[in-house]
Amino acid sequence: MLSTGVRALVTGAASGLGRATAERIVASGGKAVILDLPSSNGADVAQSLGSSCHFIAADITSEEQVQEAMAFAHKNLGAPLNTVVNCAGIAPAIRTFHPKRGPHDLDAFTKALMVNTVGTFNVCRLAVPEMLKNEIEGDATRGVLINTASIAGYEGQVGQVAYASSKGAIIGMTLPMARDLAKSQIRVMTIAPGLFLTPLLEGLGEKVCNELGSTIPYPNRLGNPSEFALTVEQIINNPLLNGSVIRLDGAARLP
Repeated sequence: MLSTGVRALVTGAASGLGRATAERIVASGGKAVILDLPSSNGADVAQSLGSSCHFIAADITSEEQVQEAMAFAHKNLGAPLNTVVNCAGIAPAIRTFHPKRGPHDLDAFTKALMVNTVGTFNVCRLAVPEMLKNEIEGDATRGVLINTASIAGYEGQVGQVAYASSKGAIIGMTLPMARDLAKSQIRVMTIAPGLFLTPLLEGLGEKVCNELGSTIPYPNRLGNPSEFALTVEQIINNPLLNGSVIRLDGAARLP
């Protein structure tokens, strides 16, 4: 179980993997701040989780807004953050070149990199000064940064060039960031989920979801967001997990 001392900022937590993570943290006695866009239902989610959860609307690519979120978290959680879970992201589906539509839209490619990669890095770098305020003893962890990539970062499919690039970059930053922050006793881990039953896939319908789930060797189904949250818990609780990427995919490999 999670320590009751967990004070987490979870981005993209109004739904899907981020919401499941915030729910698990609070249910285990920790405290969480949900960060999501103003248009999200983050405020309702936070209210449903009780007094240990708070919502702040912010754009993760904005230095000013993320700094405000860090200050908000410190104030509402009663102490500096010791956990960040980055789940915010977008998944455009555009081919590098389409016979009828032409070349990949450059703005769409740039936006995917900005939100998924730059946004993740922005939250991480601005969380470090907060984590450094935590007083610890010996070789205890001062904080842990947990980022979300995707198995598409290894095996991107047709139309995923922007998404796969952005997630591959998150995979690539994991080890050097962990090395950068080792002397500060801050750990860095990345989870690369496979196919999960999130609102994005649910919108495709039950038949499509069942077909996608059937492609996963074992368990022969889509992942449940609660299983992602369980992996977050295990990372938080295991001090030797650092600088690595965990594929959470039931042995799936994208064709």
